[in-house]
Amino acid sequence: MTVRLRLTPRENAFYDLFTAVGVNLLDGAQVLNELVTGSRVNRPELAKQLRDLEHRGDDRTHEIMRKVNSTFVTPLDREDIYRLASRLDDVMDYFEAAGDLIILYDLEVLPLEMHHLCEILVRGAELTAGAMTRLKSLANLSDYWIEINRLENDADKLFRRFVARLFGGDYDALTVMKLKEIAEQLEEAADALEHVADTVESISVKES
Repeated sequence: MTVRLRLTPRENAFYDLFTAVGVNLLDGAQVLNELVTGSRVNRPELAKQLRDLEHRGDDRTHEIMRKVNSTFVTPLDREDIYRLASRLDDVMDYFEAAGDLIILYDLEVLPLEMHHLCEILVRGAELTAGAMTRLKSLANLSDYWIEINRLENDADKLFRRFVARLFGGDYDALTVMKLKEIAEQLEEAADALEHVADTVESISVKES
């Protein structure tokens, strides 16, 4: 049986930070969804919001790392804290990269497959944000990583079908390249959400 020490407010701060990162991640997914599905006119402002959220995520990731380095007893294994913080940061990086490419390539309309990919990312971010609020107890998290795995599989299938359609002759070669590159960032974001869930599952097994 694992004996848990009472956590000090300083140690509880790790959980507060991960919760804040989860909220920021969900905000990023929602802004990215608006960027993909909304009006072309609004894209520059939404891309700026996404960049700001990515920078905020970086700041919180660095704060977590600093706390790990300055805290004698951490509530979770140090390597697990590093890994989880890094993988959460990866998700936001893919969100921001997709948004940046959308602005750079300035395509008039983005295909429905990208809308559906963003729906998957928003749902995955919702689940991830919820999981971050339960890190302290590690209770009832199995449904989270099972559902994230299902969503990632859905994203993979959708991405493959989209790539097949891209090469079906509906688009010119340059547009194919641009759309494929944006879709790759969205699919990588889905993969990164699964990596976060895998890390949470590993922590849960280790701490149980």
